[in-house]
Amino acid sequence: MPEVSLTLYRQGTGEPLLLLHGFTGTWHHWRPVLGELAAHYEVIAPTLAGHDGGPPFDVSGPLTFASSADHLERHLDEIGVGAAHVVGNSMGGGLALELAKRGRALSVVALAPAGGWVEGDGEAKRLARLFARQRRMTRLNARRMPLVMGRPGSRRLALREVMRHGELVSPAEAVDLALTSVRCPVAPVAIEALRADRGLVLQDLDLIACPVLLASPEFDRILPAERHAPRFRREIPSVESRMLPGCGHVPMWDDIKLILSTIVDFVDRHTAASPELVGVSRD
Repeated sequence: MPEVSLTLYRQGTGEPLLLLHGFTGTWHHWRPVLGELAAHYEVIAPTLAGHDGGPPFDVSGPLTFASSADHLERHLDEIGVGAAHVVGNSMGGGLALELAKRGRALSVVALAPAGGWVEGDGEAKRLARLFARQRRMTRLNARRMPLVMGRPGSRRLALREVMRHGELVSPAEAVDLALTSVRCPVAPVAIEALRADRGLVLQDLDLIACPVLLASPEFDRILPAERHAPRFRREIPSVESRMLPGCGHVPMWDDIKLILSTIVDFVDRHTAASPELVGVSRD
């Protein structure tokens, strides 16, 4: 049954396609591609636990990809979603790979996935500083956000860390993207975990048995491919890898056609459904 709420977007029929957003985001991060994908698949896009509108996150234990995947699996069980093709961006990409290790993914498209750094290499601490600064600046400028996001040039500047072409986002959607980052209850806990640089590296990637596409944005300022993709290329069996030209860290907003074709082409190659299932243009 179709469902759209703060917690979940679920539309369409056909092969199950699970979309996982990034840190401090919501399912709204997928808005540019939802309509086209839901015309051909059963699209399930949850807001992750501990995020704005998502289920609660139990922070009594250590925050890791494994504990985050535990919360996600419980949510999927509650809404009746079993194995699915999984597309994840950033933290969602790391969770997609974690689900793959557990045998819950039919295939994975990982868009700039997190968790590929190495403990002690400085990347976790750099990310902690970056996210803390972003949240602080957003809180300070919250009242001015509609004005800032009202002009294409300032919108592009304000969103430069997460996308290449922020001017393509509508002013209302840009405000929403910014403000959800400060309405994320789990964010302070995650930032502290990054500062501690423990438990937030994906391990045992060799256990992944499903097909995986690693898609790296050319202009990723948050998880640059040269620092964050090598481990995935080395350790995931038979992983495919490609660059997303002209895109930033959240590429769905920078090049809708490219991201649609990237998802559809890979899912179609690894589905039991007939080739006629999907008609997204590859132009």
